[in-house]
Amino acid sequence: MKIEIPVHLRWSDMDAYGHVNNVDMLRLLEIARIEAFWVSDQSKHHTGILDASPGSATATFVARQEIEYVAPLSYRQEPVTVELWIGHVGGASIDVSYRIRDAVSPGEHAPEPVVYAIASTTLVMVDTASNRPRRLTPREREVWADFVYPPVDFKHRR
Repeated sequence: MKIEIPVHLRWSDMDAYGHVNNVDMLRLLEIARIEAFWVSDQSKHHTGILDASPGSATATFVARQEIEYVAPLSYRQEPVTVELWIGHVGGASIDVSYRIRDAVSPGEHAPEPVVYAIASTTLVMVDTASNRPRRLTPREREVWADFVYPPVDFKHRR
């Protein structure tokens, strides 16, 4: 199963061209990633098992990010959907794949949602005491196993 996180846009996300700025698109991914994977009283997802509070034993470091912009995203009141899943599980890291898109409309003849961007982030689990990568735990592997799908397929690679 893939995780769907509704994320509201902010007026300040827009740039001079009237669409969401490229840096703010990455921020939308961060908001969804934190909700999906970090422990929180408000989280609706059982994937949220990383404790990122101050003094916790694990930190998540972004080792790599790639984003492909598919269509301009203009400001609107309704949230966009950030669909995310795990595209690869490594020894001390995961690759999170994303699709920023419109919400899916119910109904048999509903139009395909517009996709605004696809992306991937490599997250490395780091032991905060040693400041070195640490292996994924058996619990992390177990909880996240249902969310592993093929990684996002970037169309414009050279």
